[in-house]
Amino acid sequence: MRQLRRRELNRTAVADVLTSLESDTTPGISSAADAALRGALRIATARVCEQRGLDAPPTTQLVVAMGRLGGHELGYSSDADVMFVHDPHPDVEPAAAQTFALAVAQQVRSLLGETGPEPSLEVDAALRPEGRNGPLTRSFAAYTEYYGRWSSIWERQALLRARPVAGDDALGERFTALIDPLRYAGGLDDSQVRELRRIKARVESERMPRGVPANRHLKLGRGGITDVEWTVQLVQLLHAHDVPGLRTTRTLEALDVAVAAGLVTPEDGSVLRAAWRLAVRARDAIVLATGRTSGARIDVLPSERRELGHVAQLLGYGPDAGGVFEEDYLRTARRARGVVERVFFGE
Repeated sequence: MRQLRRRELNRTAVADVLTSLESDTTPGISSAADAALRGALRIATARVCEQRGLDAPPTTQLVVAMGRLGGHELGYSSDADVMFVHDPHPDVEPAAAQTFALAVAQQVRSLLGETGPEPSLEVDAALRPEGRNGPLTRSFAAYTEYYGRWSSIWERQALLRARPVAGDDALGERFTALIDPLRYAGGLDDSQVRELRRIKARVESERMPRGVPANRHLKLGRGGITDVEWTVQLVQLLHAHDVPGLRTTRTLEALDVAVAAGLVTPEDGSVLRAAWRLAVRARDAIVLATGRTSGARIDVLPSERRELGHVAQLLGYGPDAGGVFEEDYLRTARRARGVVERVFFGE
């Protein structure tokens, strides 16, 4: 599965280089991750059954894509954010089913993430209920109880991008039916909007790497990727119950619907789209130009002239146009931050 994913990464990279990364995203990267997760789940389930002397798994299983994977928006350096769900078969003890499902989830992460001759895909389950403090996998009944009693506003926001990706189709439909009333509920009250704004401000102050100018961080910086995504997701949380088109996991699709519905002005929508697209493609160009797939530098607009020039050329700016690209990005991000401050922060 990892070899097949590498082949798809190579194919899409060649296409991106030849077309100057002209598309908004590279869907093949997400499709390859989807396929890898489906294959890894089947292999892991068979292995755990063999290890435990079982003829069949005692529980039905599901992998739910989250984050940029859920939005089908992975880049070359992206992890795979997921949640693991299972549903014990009748007459199976819940504890036995949980133990089996946990072993499978751990195998999936190991199969795809361990170091080897093929590129690894880190499977990150940090967006699950209670984050890293919660169990790696839960039963469908446990998810039902949790979302019915304890879910917070940030979890509603995270579920906007939830998409069943691997495992049992029927369980995927049940899980979607469970979370739809939560993520597409009847808007937000003032206290919930304030809480989202507080969380966003905290993320900006605490997660920005020390020493990186706020306007040069492509992901967390002012006018960067998360600025646009949080703004679009606020519109979804406020209006998806009335506007069915907003019930999508894809950022630009939701933004287009918001503009068409009059929830975002065409001018603001154009600014946000341009900023998100340029930041996303710049991150991909950095990977293609440098070969780096990890580390803090892949999220930062290059300062070194040679590297900046390579990134600019991949993005279609032509040779020796690094300074033009740099000014273009900074101007685009600055305009987007102005929209974010008005639409998201209400300033």
